[in-house]
Amino acid sequence: MVAFIDDYRDVYGVEPICRVLPIAPSTYRAIKTQQADPARQSARAKRDAALRKAIRPIWADNFRVYGARKVWHALLREGWSVARCTVERLMRRMGLQGTVRGRTPKTTVSNTDQPSPADHVKRDFSAPQPNRLWISDFTYVATRSGFVHVAFVIDAFARRIIGWKVSSAPNTTLVLDALEQAICDRVPGREAALIHHSDRGVQYLSFRYSRRLNDADITPSVGRVGSSYDNATAETVIGLFKTEVTRQSGPWRSVNDVEFATLEWVDWFNYRRLLEPIGYVPPAEAESMYYQQRTESAIAA
Repeated sequence: MVAFIDDYRDVYGVEPICRVLPIAPSTYRAIKTQQADPARQSARAKRDAALRKAIRPIWADNFRVYGARKVWHALLREGWSVARCTVERLMRRMGLQGTVRGRTPKTTVSNTDQPSPADHVKRDFSAPQPNRLWISDFTYVATRSGFVHVAFVIDAFARRIIGWKVSSAPNTTLVLDALEQAICDRVPGREAALIHHSDRGVQYLSFRYSRRLNDADITPSVGRVGSSYDNATAETVIGLFKTEVTRQSGPWRSVNDVEFATLEWVDWFNYRRLLEPIGYVPPAEAESMYYQQRTESAIAA
């Protein structure tokens, strides 16, 4: 309203415009005085200005995908004492909003006649500690040079991505390379039994993949055909990837562009993205807190 008066005051004058608009000339002049001299602003206006300066970099530095709820939690982590409704109000006025997740495309090709392991998870994706339950899935990204496929291996304890691979072919090598990265990074089997869960895609039921799980002493587990709930945690991470990377930054030119963007996103996801299921902390931080608490308990014992 103030901006409208500024635009037309030289044509119609302030008082005639204010007679039409629901604003008093004194109110308009008071606002203009505060704009000219920020020291005369109200305490709320000064705080709103400070919050806007804090909100914008949080939103911009997190792939511009955070909505008011995650920005609010990020502000709390930075030491701000602010209500969520205040963040919502300011982001609305600033024209900032989070991304909205769409449907996750189906990539699984199943063979119902092929023997497969039992479902050891049964939709319970909770894990008492890292390296107890890994979850795998892959998706596709459309590029100008054809479809590119991205495979992930996720540790269910803190939803941390521990293996990933980008390839132009949706074959066993794609998912096996992601698994190899996870095995190399985590060196599983030292503490307790580890379960690897996936859907019934032919890539995950292949002889090469099954043999690698057996060699690493990892127990395979698969969900039912056509049920996304049987691999819900992986579906959630895939959905975030599609929303926060492929739809946010496309169109894509080639596999190299997708690979670089995935590398950048995985690093952000693991070390900086706030996840609601683990208490609005990044996955790496959640794992660090677990090991710290275990060390403190061992010392106390």
